[in-house]
Amino acid sequence: MKLLVIRLSALGDVIHTIPAVVGLRERHEIAWAVEAPYRELVEIVAGVRAIPVSLKRWSPRNILDARRAVRGFEAAIDFQGLVKSALLAWGSGAGERTGFAREFIREKPAAWLMNRHVAVDPNRHVVEWNLQLAGVDKAPEVDFTKFATNDQRPTTNIVLLPGAGRPEKQWPHFPELAKRLGESALAAWGPGEEELARATGARLAPRTNLRELARLLCDAALVVGGDTGPLHLAAALGTPVVGLYGPTNPARNGPYGQLGNVVEAYSTTTSMASIEVDDVMRKIGEVLG
Repeated sequence: MKLLVIRLSALGDVIHTIPAVVGLRERHEIAWAVEAPYRELVEIVAGVRAIPVSLKRWSPRNILDARRAVRGFEAAIDFQGLVKSALLAWGSGAGERTGFAREFIREKPAAWLMNRHVAVDPNRHVVEWNLQLAGVDKAPEVDFTKFATNDQRPTTNIVLLPGAGRPEKQWPHFPELAKRLGESALAAWGPGEEELARATGARLAPRTNLRELARLLCDAALVVGGDTGPLHLAAALGTPVVGLYGPTNPARNGPYGQLGNVVEAYSTTTSMASIEVDDVMRKIGEVLG
């Protein structure tokens, strides 16, 4: 069966969808509609054809181009649950369009464009939500390390990730942590995050593309960051991590496979500022043994 899967972005969400898609590969001829920056990740790690689209900024041309690109599928699975992703599934001409049940998606009208709805266990991790949506019983083994460039060169770096997709996910105490860690601290950064990384006082990692970032994270002794794509990439690569969680639920969105390696905001608040450096240092000690 020709199957269209849709998870447009962001990095962590694409990573969390890959096991479900890998689990579907033996039964279907799959293409994945995804934002262009994640095309290589999908093709190299998931091993399926990517259909790059550009829908972060809506325009009539982008919408028409995306719709033309996704025509001709028998079935579609919308892992995203947004109106724009549901419109792609509907526009593909697929007779069977599967998505999460209405109560599990942010944009409720998206459910109207699906004709098969799947309820998932709200207490499980989002990776397991995606497996349930796809009808995959068990997460397959996925080798993310093949996405990293060049040969492995293990280091003693503790990589800090001060950036995050939303300001409320940023932890303000990275400068104090970097001071405690000394020369082992290395601040990684993405577009628009260089000044944030410099402000930590840690050594500054070079500018990287996504595959070079994967190499940097793969070679690290440990990665520390909030609920952000590079943290999830590090966990998927098998690098030990310490996740810092405030406004998001680590049971659902934590570093998959390392959910015990999390420091949460105090229960009376979801503010990242309430996570203390002493608690993070203790967790680093536990993880590194």
